Amino acid sequence: MIAKLIVALAVAWAGWWLWQGPKKAHTSGRRPQAPRSPAPPPTDHDAALTILGLGAGASPADIRAAHRRLLLAVHPDHGGSADLAQRVNAARDTLLKRQD
Repeated sequence: MIAKLIVALAVAWAGWWLWQGPKKAHTSGRRPQAPRSPAPPPTDHDAALTILGLGAGASPADIRAAHRRLLLAVHPDHGGSADLAQRVNAARDTLLKRQD
């Protein structure tokens, strides 16, 4: 009777380990962080306008609205990439610094 119980527990444990064990052995419950890409090269004024899809006389409000709209599409949390998000941020920074 005890032998059957021990065998049943061993089989149950082996099944559980094969189902869950190898996955949990390699992870600590957290998603691995993607390596950060280096900062994009500085963006010139014309390239920044092109990236954000704006014309030459864009106001700061237009720049912020275009940045927000584009960032929602390219943000890594929404299926985009970190590199694209960095480029969009650099374009916004370039245009807003020029406005000052």
